Amino acid sequence: MTAQTGYHATPAVDDLAGGTPMFEASGGDWDEIAREVVGEERIVVNMGPQHPSTHGVLRLMLEIDGETVTEARCGVGYLHTGIEKNMEFRTWTQGTTFCTRMDYLAPFFQETAFCLATEKLLGITDDVPERASVVRVLMMELNRVASHLVCLGTGGNEMGATTVMTVAFTAREEILRVFEAVTGLRMNHAYVRPGGVAQDVPDDLGDQVRHALREVRKYLGQLGDLLLANPIFRARLTDVGTLDLTGCMALGITGPVLRSAGLPYDVRKAFPYCGYETYDFDVPTSTNADSYDRVVLRVEECYQSLRIVEQCLQRLAATAEQPVMVADRKIAWPAQLAVGADGQGNSLEHIRTIMGTSMEALIHHFKLVTEGFRVPVGQAWQTVEHPRGELGVHVVSDGGTRPYRAHFRDPSFNNLQAVSVMCEGGQVADVVVAVASLDPVLGGVDR
Repeated sequence: MTAQTGYHATPAVDDLAGGTPMFEASGGDWDEIAREVVGEERIVVNMGPQHPSTHGVLRLMLEIDGETVTEARCGVGYLHTGIEKNMEFRTWTQGTTFCTRMDYLAPFFQETAFCLATEKLLGITDDVPERASVVRVLMMELNRVASHLVCLGTGGNEMGATTVMTVAFTAREEILRVFEAVTGLRMNHAYVRPGGVAQDVPDDLGDQVRHALREVRKYLGQLGDLLLANPIFRARLTDVGTLDLTGCMALGITGPVLRSAGLPYDVRKAFPYCGYETYDFDVPTSTNADSYDRVVLRVEECYQSLRIVEQCLQRLAATAEQPVMVADRKIAWPAQLAVGADGQGNSLEHIRTIMGTSMEALIHHFKLVTEGFRVPVGQAWQTVEHPRGELGVHVVSDGGTRPYRAHFRDPSFNNLQAVSVMCEGGQVADVVVAVASLDPVLGGVDR
């Protein structure tokens, strides 16, 4: 049974539906049409997969009674890219080029998690240079802020506050400029590699990041005034999309949604990686477990990430001139890029050095790039604290130059299980708020 919002309703019979009565309606109020024409029968409404508030191509199937949601279900798979399967046909280094594209708002986390798991299989976890780990942490924390800014901006826009989106995206641009200066790209970087990172950071990166931090802090202050200090915004989100700690634990929910229920679980503290145990930062929590608390937590997490970034800048200065890739040339993918005439890539001098050193060196370079390195037989599991929760990577090697299997536990996929619990019994308009508070990215969900 379908209906379009309207005042005059005309019953008809749809032959394709096997005689199921259909209603075409135009003008008027939906609640009036639903009750007067359809009566008490259930009405199923599709929100998405192309809907401004579904964060991409999420399909929400809502059974409604008037304006009240009686049942809510998710439909995913509209953005399936086969990334995990494709990784089985590429070298371990090329795998970062695929996994960085899953959750396109948080690429560095997927790259780092995959490379940490690969390094476990190779047995080189302790051989990764300190400077490489510092750079990884720096990029991940800047990425966390950028991701949260998109969440806050799009969430505000979906509720009619366009200014919130413009402020958040302007702040995000400052971070993307830093990413472009380091990797040459604004997203889909493939910058983190097994054994380290692709190349060292620019000499003036410290100045660029400090400038970005000043601007981001300014915009975060504006977002605080527009959102947290706004009584209309607060009333719109308070007690909406509530999910308590019991529900989070039952559904495997992590990230800001779990911490809004009072549990300070953060992989960076519980199972440290990349030296996070040596950084000074807090894990903010709250207890109301609603959509407003999740906004507050994401803003606070941005400030905590900026604290970590400042510590990274001090460590980068202390580790200047140190390597950013493991010393083992059988693993270290040729990554010491010398900037060419176009501002990117290898210079002619660097190419002459590679090709002119020796025939053996050239052959090794060619085989390492085209065939890749072999990884011992085994499997490894690695988790990182993604902006949306716990991201897990399970990699399996059969001893070859390509992953036998690479599977990702994406937090958005698990968190979407909470949609029905958070939406049923509420209003249709509150579905938009609840989904926005989960902050799902469908590239990571569908993979």
